[in-house]
Amino acid sequence: MKIASSPSVPSTVETELLVVLVADTGDKTPAPELLASDRAIQTLAAPLIAASDLTGKFVETVWLLSPAGVAAKRILFLGAGKRDKFCITELRKLAGAAARTAKSKKIKSFALVLPEFLEVPAAAQAAAEGIVTGDFDVDTYRSDRKDQQITEATLIIQPVADAKAVENSIAAGVIIADSQNLTRSLALEPGNFLTPTILAERARAMCEETGLTCEVYGSDKMKELKMGAFLSVAQGSEEEPRLVVMRYEPATAPASPVLGLIGKGITFDSGGISIKPGDGMEKMKYDMSGAATMIGTMRAIALLKPNVRVISILCCTENMPSGKATRPGDVAHAMNGKSIEIINTDAEGRLVLADGLCYARQLGATHLIDAATLTGAVVIALGYYNVGVFTNNDEFAEEFLISTERTGEKMWRMPIDQDYFDQIRSDIADIKNTGGRWGGAITAAMFLKEFVEDKPWIHLDIAGTAWLEEGKAWMPKGPSGVSVRSLIDFARNFTNIPK
Repeated sequence: MKIASSPSVPSTVETELLVVLVADTGDKTPAPELLASDRAIQTLAAPLIAASDLTGKFVETVWLLSPAGVAAKRILFLGAGKRDKFCITELRKLAGAAARTAKSKKIKSFALVLPEFLEVPAAAQAAAEGIVTGDFDVDTYRSDRKDQQITEATLIIQPVADAKAVENSIAAGVIIADSQNLTRSLALEPGNFLTPTILAERARAMCEETGLTCEVYGSDKMKELKMGAFLSVAQGSEEEPRLVVMRYEPATAPASPVLGLIGKGITFDSGGISIKPGDGMEKMKYDMSGAATMIGTMRAIALLKPNVRVISILCCTENMPSGKATRPGDVAHAMNGKSIEIINTDAEGRLVLADGLCYARQLGATHLIDAATLTGAVVIALGYYNVGVFTNNDEFAEEFLISTERTGEKMWRMPIDQDYFDQIRSDIADIKNTGGRWGGAITAAMFLKEFVEDKPWIHLDIAGTAWLEEGKAWMPKGPSGVSVRSLIDFARNFTNIPK
């Protein structure tokens, strides 16, 4: 997709579709206000506002065909919601909604008027991100699939002194959104088309395209490393597990700090011997969303080139029941020597991540972030709206949450303190892999904490947010690519993080 900016008068822009945002400035009754000062367009909107056909309600759509006095063939007035709540995050959503609305009418190119009061480079980047992520579709395997992708979008901006900065911001937005879409496309793949081996090869292919180094290991290497926790999950499947190491090592970056990104890559999760209910099990193809998140993040890091070293570890396997599968009551030994009593084989993500975290430390990572669709309990706690954030380091987490504010990804910090450790204390081993029903997302994080030692660490539980159960105006039902934007922003600002 080609996205460009143009410091033009909106009514003079020749386009298939001109999108103009309309905010509501009212308190109890709607008071629509166009977020564009173009007199010709305001004149066209006036009768719609007078008739209450145009209110400014968020993602409201009102069309004008063959509008008089403007060069565009159509105008779409798109509701921006309350004016006092409008921000870059809302603009990103509305840009996605504009793209999806255009697609629904088979329109392949459009122009979007950016609000004049927003800082132009930041607005341009957010709009580019919204348009590209909004252009994503999930009907990959439909035999009658039609190509309805947007081919071109123009962002109509206020004249700026530094046009190059706007151009760079748009380019960054496209890279970030394409990387988020890569994560989404991987999470969308069915388990028969995305085995651990294929997921590892997809990671390797991305690395080759972007100049990252990539190492892919099988079970022999895991045995050599004494990754007993990881292998205890893999042993029930006919598919070979894969351990992937991706490295971004710019020549000018200092030797330390090194950011370690670890992703859970369970390409299908049946629950193992503690098998899941059949209802909804088909969605367990996306249990590799943590690994997909790191693949997308590393792609953007490679292309945006922040001056920091990054190592990413992907722990890829299936969790299947068989005569070889781990049983409840078995004991496994993690890479750091800790013994783990396996109470429930469906609590497998923390087992693979345990060894992944250990290996990231061994390879030199000084700061750790893992992402995983880890627990159903986080959905009980936070619903489908917020990622659960757990940490052992307040300053580290505070800086990361600043990135989430910049990127508009909703995350909420959860408690993690020693009181919860008693729930995972085992009678026969060092720890057990589940702590019971209560506080399940927290006890899962407490388990992971046992493998990070003194390294600053953040755990992102994306179980409730990696898959949209209902489509939005700006994004279809299905994989969301959540956390990719925040991790990219964090990496780009990592040199400023307290060490």
